[in-house]
Amino acid sequence: MKPATLAPESPALIELGPQVAEVFATDPDALAVIAEELGPGPFALVCLFVSPDCRFSEIAEAAAQRFGSAQVMACTTAGEIGRAGYVEGRVVAVAFPETAFSATALMIDKLGDRDAQAFGDTLVRERLSLAERAPDRPHSFAFLLIDGLSLKEDILTAALSPALGGVPLFGGSAGDGVDFARTRVALNGVVAQDAAVLALVRTTLPTKVFSIDHLLPTDDRMVVTEADPNARIVKSINAEPAAREYARIVGKDPEQLDTFTFAAHPVVVRIGADHHVRAIQRVTDNGELQFFSAIDEGMVLTVAEKQDMVTHLDAELSALADPVQPLAILGCDCLLRRIEAEQAQSVRALSDTLARHRVVGFSTYGEQIGPLHVNQTITGVAFYPPKEGG
Repeated sequence: MKPATLAPESPALIELGPQVAEVFATDPDALAVIAEELGPGPFALVCLFVSPDCRFSEIAEAAAQRFGSAQVMACTTAGEIGRAGYVEGRVVAVAFPETAFSATALMIDKLGDRDAQAFGDTLVRERLSLAERAPDRPHSFAFLLIDGLSLKEDILTAALSPALGGVPLFGGSAGDGVDFARTRVALNGVVAQDAAVLALVRTTLPTKVFSIDHLLPTDDRMVVTEADPNARIVKSINAEPAAREYARIVGKDPEQLDTFTFAAHPVVVRIGADHHVRAIQRVTDNGELQFFSAIDEGMVLTVAEKQDMVTHLDAELSALADPVQPLAILGCDCLLRRIEAEQAQSVRALSDTLARHRVVGFSTYGEQIGPLHVNQTITGVAFYPPKEGG
């Protein structure tokens, strides 16, 4: 497919849509640079995607003071997506002007102790309240940032979905580079672990929430025969030690399994008519497999084959631009996609594709779409110019 050609918009249209800023995490005046690039606002919501190289608490607290009445949500990342595509060691900010957006945001803390279902009543009240405050902004979405080491994404998204009343949800799991040691989220200067931040947004701009992956299921299947679902650990596959059996099926040395192997040989599970990735995070000392998302005994895993990621992404984003090019796209892109791109030496081409289609956001430890927590995908929301007369 021929790459989409991006038509320039008027300054007024550009100012109506999400505003983007980007700065090196080591810049001592990072917040001042971000504020200058974003412009005067005022903003309904500001999202900060912060490299683990940065002093996250300081940035989050300072931003809450800097942007006045705006809701300010933030998370640590496994890499950032800036104006030129994949970057590292940056703070990327996306701000939503009050002229076109209304928002409210909530912190969901202590995920390990909380009854996520009980939070649904609060969410319903906040959703209805926002609708009453912004009845002239008919388009809506929900954006979730969650601690990527909480192991609670699956439970939380499933519990939140009914309370959203049809509002489409997407999001990403906060990262920590490739260290998997400490992930954090923040709302209005309050920093937390084992927590999530959910923003509800209404806007005059047409929007489309999406999920993209470039994987196709093969005929190679395996059955989880022993697992610890709470820890997302698979102990045995086909009644054999998990790591050894996975390695046999994908034709690899069980002693050489690593993140690159898992990115190159993903497994998917069928949910309804669709397949969703269940990405492997690591091999434990006991030869078990720890996953990024929900896993259970009896689950049938299918090895997937990859399409060319650059060609596929360009085609999918071009479809989002037919017939109207988005003003911007906010995206949550799995760390495993970035690792795969590095392995295939296609980081530059993939970055160019993201930049050409105006995608900004961050690399995640997992993605959320509707009631599901998924992996090795890019989820996001596209923002379009207002319709004539609308």
